Amino acid sequence: MMNSTSRWIVPLLVAVTACQGGEVPPRAEDGAPPTPGLRSQHGMVSSANLIASEVGAEVLARGGNAVDAAIATGLALAVVHPTAGNIGGGGFMVIRSPDGSATAIDFREKAPLAAHPEMFTDEDGEYSFDIHHTSYFAVGVPGTVAGFALAHERYGSATPWADLVEPAVGLAGDGFTLSPALARSLANVLPRMEPYPASVAQFSKDGVPYEEGELFRQPDLARTLARIRDQGHDGFYSGETARLLAEEMVRGGGMITEEDLARYQAQERTPIHGTYRGYDLVSMPPPSSGGTAIVQMLNILEGFDLTALGHNSAAYVHHLTEAMRLAYRDRAQHLADTDFVDVPLERLTSKDYADELRDRIHADQAGHSEPSQLAMAEESTETTHYSVVDRDGMAVSVTYTLEQGYGSKITVPGAGFLLNNEMGDFNGKPGLTNDRGLIGTEANLARPEQRMLSSMSPSVLSRDGELVAVIGTPGGRTIINTVMQLVLNIVDHGMTIEEAVAAPRIHHQWLPNNVRIEEGGISDRDLAALEAMGHEVQVRGSQGRASSIGVDPETGEFIGAPDPRSPDGGAAAPSGS
Repeated sequence: MMNSTSRWIVPLLVAVTACQGGEVPPRAEDGAPPTPGLRSQHGMVSSANLIASEVGAEVLARGGNAVDAAIATGLALAVVHPTAGNIGGGGFMVIRSPDGSATAIDFREKAPLAAHPEMFTDEDGEYSFDIHHTSYFAVGVPGTVAGFALAHERYGSATPWADLVEPAVGLAGDGFTLSPALARSLANVLPRMEPYPASVAQFSKDGVPYEEGELFRQPDLARTLARIRDQGHDGFYSGETARLLAEEMVRGGGMITEEDLARYQAQERTPIHGTYRGYDLVSMPPPSSGGTAIVQMLNILEGFDLTALGHNSAAYVHHLTEAMRLAYRDRAQHLADTDFVDVPLERLTSKDYADELRDRIHADQAGHSEPSQLAMAEESTETTHYSVVDRDGMAVSVTYTLEQGYGSKITVPGAGFLLNNEMGDFNGKPGLTNDRGLIGTEANLARPEQRMLSSMSPSVLSRDGELVAVIGTPGGRTIINTVMQLVLNIVDHGMTIEEAVAAPRIHHQWLPNNVRIEEGGISDRDLAALEAMGHEVQVRGSQGRASSIGVDPETGEFIGAPDPRSPDGGAAAPSGS
């Protein structure tokens, strides 16, 4: 719960629950039920941090709609979940109105005006991982504040912008009590922040790690958030904040200028839409690859009786793997920012194309993944997702990120926020090839003001015009497959939202050519059967943290289902629940 410095939120909240832990639940056959979700008729917020969920629930309690609550939740996460919550990064928002209409807000970071395809090479013209991922060149022009401002302008309620930012200002200025998980996270990242004095000052006590239970205050961030509160979009993209950011770029040899910030605009886009066994899915279009790939995989799998195969049986995992293999190959070949590249979205998401791909899948034999002229840029797993529904049924699904955990590790001096390292999602160099099959095709190379490709997949599932679930997850390139499996769990296996979120997950991304399965997600017998089919299988730790919301078809209640893999995650509902 929130500490006494944030008293404004407590009186109006009457129902809050959290799913603590961080370990993947046992298989369903082991008899361990998932944690029951929070239920409410009056709206719901589910995120990676209970404090942020409470902030969103308070906005709902005061009459704000789901977009308002999503903005307040996202800004609160920038304070209490610094590993991924941000104002120095970017992401995507999918909005579904109660009448079934949907739209998407693209606030993905952009390359600065000085960007060029060879920018991640050293003096000898050789590709440099460090320049690409850990230098000031790795920082893209942030989009979060612009995205939230655009969403509020077009789809928010009468709730004033300042009221949505004020809770984050209070959390940063007054502080909040550090959870064990966040205290451990800050201690672990501190050595990597040593090159940046402002980061050490922001996230430690003169270089000494904070301990759990201590009050964590961020006065510089509070002042930046106050400028955003008072000036809106311009409070970040011009004036004092923009000056401080640009000055840090000069100090570190980066590219972003005040002109880059002044030119940045979020974009409203048409969502990707697909159907699966009578259900409707809306998800994010490019520059996210997520919606396209999810719809493509669902179209392929619609031709198989997945229910009969059995959840996570060898045959089931095989068929999912082959659909993943095909979709990720197309992702690598075709997907990029459609403002710069002509992407064949209609074909990739068509049922006819899925029929062609389905014919390539053999019932008992693994397919082949071989490097060709394709690009597979690295993506960090350290993102965050949250879901919001208001009492009227407006649904908002948001995924945003700094890229790696704590982004570039660079805090803007005097401004108190971390910068992303999203430029690492561009291909490293034209024609670049290495032993993992990474090749620099044209589509996703760095160009001035181009948005880098992403896998983030905020999505909303409905049926017959009625809301079914608001879903999404962090996890880099695993995001697409995690969201797709949430849909399968609900539709093919009849799982509740809590069961769907807790169920073990698998992942295949074309290259490297292996199937990754969460520990406890498959029996030894099925594992051996997969290997006999020719699959290379890796058993691994947890995949994703899918903070989701479902709707009980019998009662119409909203069910908050924070992922049990998220130690600080929680769902919150407004008063009256």
